[in-house]
Amino acid sequence: MMAQMDFERARFNMVEQQIRPWDVLDPQVLELLSRMRREDFVPEAYRMLAFADLEIPLGKGEKMLPPKLEARMLQEIALKPDETVLEVGTGSGYMTALLASLSRQVYSVEIVPEFSAAAAEKLRAHAQHNVTLEVGDAARGWERHAPYDVIVLTGSVPILPSAFQASLKPGGRLIAVVGEAPVMEAKLITCVTAGACRSESLFETCIPPLRNVLQPERFVF
Repeated sequence: MMAQMDFERARFNMVEQQIRPWDVLDPQVLELLSRMRREDFVPEAYRMLAFADLEIPLGKGEKMLPPKLEARMLQEIALKPDETVLEVGTGSGYMTALLASLSRQVYSVEIVPEFSAAAAEKLRAHAQHNVTLEVGDAARGWERHAPYDVIVLTGSVPILPSAFQASLKPGGRLIAVVGEAPVMEAKLITCVTAGACRSESLFETCIPPLRNVLQPERFVF
């Protein structure tokens, strides 16, 4: 078993060597990443890789996002303490814990019941009580608690369903990775006023898709 001190050193290195160089400089985000125990959220078999710059397998074909991508998404949405968040894809619960630390309430939806149950345990252990975990398919929207201040998609979508923009409050932000492998783009969408959104391309990346995503029309000749 790795010593506690080694985990602290590895966490420090993750922040300094992966996250800062990727233009994540928000002091609040950096402080949170230095404090939140990522090793508690990764599957036991991968604990030693908790801070590596890679996608950690969660089982059932799903993976955790690399730390720098989680950090960048967190910085881009610029959460405020009184805001309500929808997270699509609970996964390990790590991103859920980060979002909950910076907001008033997180609604996190996961399609794999086992992931949701495991995340619930981890979030309880970390005293994150402002999280509502739900099992369901939110790849095309989740209006149950709408409107939201912030929506975060933790898997990619070939095209972004309009239901997500429709679920944002004025001033609300949505971050999603849009496109198909090998070319995808992280986009930040801001609701300017009811029914009108502004889209900004942030960076190129490639991450696994959400399940049951809305597919683009295919031309058949």
